[in-house]
Amino acid sequence: MPSEFNLIKKYFTRPYTQADLGVGDDAALIQVSPGNQLAISTDMLVAGTHFLADCKAWDIGWKSLAVNLSDMAAMGATPKWATLSIALPNVDEIWLAEFSKGFFACADKFGVGLIGGDTTRGPLNISVQIMGEVPNGKALQRDRAQAGDEIWVSGTLGEAALGLTYLQNKLEAHTLSVKEIELCVDALQQPEPRIALGLALRDIAHSAIDVSDGLIADLGHVLTQSQLGADLYWEKIPHVHVNETLDAATLQSFSLAGGDDYELCFTAPPTMHKEILKIGDKLDLKLSPIGITTQGSTLNIFDAHHQRIELKAAGYDHFS
Repeated sequence: MPSEFNLIKKYFTRPYTQADLGVGDDAALIQVSPGNQLAISTDMLVAGTHFLADCKAWDIGWKSLAVNLSDMAAMGATPKWATLSIALPNVDEIWLAEFSKGFFACADKFGVGLIGGDTTRGPLNISVQIMGEVPNGKALQRDRAQAGDEIWVSGTLGEAALGLTYLQNKLEAHTLSVKEIELCVDALQQPEPRIALGLALRDIAHSAIDVSDGLIADLGHVLTQSQLGADLYWEKIPHVHVNETLDAATLQSFSLAGGDDYELCFTAPPTMHKEILKIGDKLDLKLSPIGITTQGSTLNIFDAHHQRIELKAAGYDHFS
């Protein structure tokens, strides 16, 4: 059976181009570019909680890095370096080969170097730390929203939650078409971090967050830290569109509180409305204004008849 160090060398060691010293020593050495701050975040993916037991190893590898890159996007940071720590119940070299392919496919697409980490025996658990650079004073933060800001979101919300529900066999037969199933499962297992959007918003948005636990929960963090409320309009929210077998309440739950979207939600002054639409056109990415921030602390969601929508759950909570 290969040793821990042989596994690291075989599957996770590549020539380091983003660091002065990378995998293979007691610590990596990196140099932040002059005039930049170091942005750091970490996320953990646990089998049975963040991915299903039969999920493809390639998809797990991609997603384990992509969800961390999404945090860089929300900060307006350029991702540069990552560390990977992984607990394995046993050594499955076929699984490891596919996992590393998915991980490095994501790393190569977004210019990230793997510079260190750890392996150990235990229940399957993947922890990634991501590091990036952002010019001094340019980081997008949650506590900078201002009253009267427009609230925007990228992409479409609810597809990943619907994909998970399908994989859990909780949907009735023929609820989704084959094309819809593929779209929603891909959204769940291969999220696309919005790095280019985050960089484009540095001098435009007041605040930003990535939508990981559901729009209402994550926007709620921005509002709480900025001491604001908000009015949202369901008809403006780019929610998942599937055939008409799903009722409105179910669609609202998936799109507003489902989570795993990894889109960006951000606030910006109304004067930037046209500029934001231009950014969306340039990136070929749908950007939708969905509401406005308000004085106070109440988050309202209105339907087409200006009636408040009440949700049973606001989003995902690991300990609820």
